[in-house]
Amino acid sequence: MKIRYIYQSVILAGLLAVTSCSLVKDPVDTYSDVTEGEEEPGVTVVFKDKAAVLSHLTTLYNQMRDRQEHWYLDLLLVAEAHSDNAYAGTTGAEVVPYENNSIEGSNSVINRDWNRYMEDVARANRLINNVDSVPDNSFTTAEREEIKSQGKIFRAMVLFDMVRLWGSIPVVTKEGGNITAENLEEVYDDYFPAQNTEEEAYKQIEKDLTEALVSAPNNSAANKTLFTKSVARTLLAKVYAEKPLRDYTKVIRYADELAADGFDLVADFSDLFGMNAAKTDAKARNTRESILEAQFVSGSGNWVTWMFGRDLTNYNNNFTWAKWITPSRSLIKAYQDEGDQKRFSESVVHYQTTWSNYYPSSNYPFMYKTRSAFNSIIKYRYADVLLLKAEALIMGNNSNLSAAADIIDRIRERAGLGKLPNAVRSNKDAMLNALLKERRLELAFEGQRWFDLVRLNKVEEVMNAVFAKDPGRKALIYPFNQSSYRLPIPQSVIDQNPKLIQNPGY
Repeated sequence: MKIRYIYQSVILAGLLAVTSCSLVKDPVDTYSDVTEGEEEPGVTVVFKDKAAVLSHLTTLYNQMRDRQEHWYLDLLLVAEAHSDNAYAGTTGAEVVPYENNSIEGSNSVINRDWNRYMEDVARANRLINNVDSVPDNSFTTAEREEIKSQGKIFRAMVLFDMVRLWGSIPVVTKEGGNITAENLEEVYDDYFPAQNTEEEAYKQIEKDLTEALVSAPNNSAANKTLFTKSVARTLLAKVYAEKPLRDYTKVIRYADELAADGFDLVADFSDLFGMNAAKTDAKARNTRESILEAQFVSGSGNWVTWMFGRDLTNYNNNFTWAKWITPSRSLIKAYQDEGDQKRFSESVVHYQTTWSNYYPSSNYPFMYKTRSAFNSIIKYRYADVLLLKAEALIMGNNSNLSAAADIIDRIRERAGLGKLPNAVRSNKDAMLNALLKERRLELAFEGQRWFDLVRLNKVEEVMNAVFAKDPGRKALIYPFNQSSYRLPIPQSVIDQNPKLIQNPGY
């Protein structure tokens, strides 16, 4: 016990000295260094009034727009380059392991993502746990509940990404207490929590979202940047499609509720990712298909554009070095085999380059769904949920292949493709393969492919075969197996918190 106490003292001292540790519970915020002082001796004031709460809520929303590394850039690296959709794109040691399946706990991208996600959870916890104690008589109960609901949706979004990446994770829902010599044992677990099981993580996500449905803002057709009831329904549909909480009946239920909220497919696929005729701005924002998006206008440009290709509003900006997420020959062939020119032309573009890592420099392909500094990043859109409903109709207890085929045909019709053949419509295995192909072509470079393969136990079947079929991929280091379904927990985090156990296979 004495040794443990000394060890705790050392690592907690380190925690106090480092402001951005991976398990930070009390992040620096826009309105205050740590808190807003003391109301009376010994009583910490986190938010002094309603305005301070709204400032912190703005901080949460700003994470969607200003800090894209973990929730968009790196998530695409996993979903696209760790699947058959893309190559890593560069020869950098931090990204190549995603392509050749050699990721280790020392990987800098893994470490960055874990830290950023935990910081996001901490920001959400600060809001959720302190709104009710704000001493402001102008702050109504209904307003407090609406704000808490938005915090819970944000926390659920973060935990959902984390549990799909790492499996068993610490599920932190409260802020760490102030550390003193007297309470060291008491607060230790706040700062160095144990892992929760996947089941426990999903239950917390489910709880956050179902509670948020009561008081979150309603969907606004004019503003798709908000954490609304529709975002909660979208996440619930996606959550109930996942093991171990799978409930396909609820997937269908929440997909149907989104339709009742007014969501539908846009008629023209290019409205989602295209630019205006002058190439000066996005073609459209807040479409009826978009459920949640981060928007960028003049003065707040989308910087990740130059990580993936060209910024069409600034054509030669940062185009002297190789880009991440290079479309694979396997994906390009899938579009060609299907005759899917509409979605291909909105997903992949070719330019001449000065590098030739994967293709000849004279005709080099790039992902094209984030093509300018003013394109929105669509985090969730209705086509994804609609295809999850089709999955539920195929895989659920009350299978309805015909209804599932009708949904897939709707998606195909917009792409200018014919209906599924009768031989496919009447066979469950064929329908599942058709669904996976449709999700691949429809949702390429939107962060879905890897998670589709994991969810439906297709990783080994698809990924171990693709290396033999795709001569452009870097050599496979380790074959894909059940251990590949989860990423390694950063070794630095495990070194810091002895309660964390590394995932199998790493």
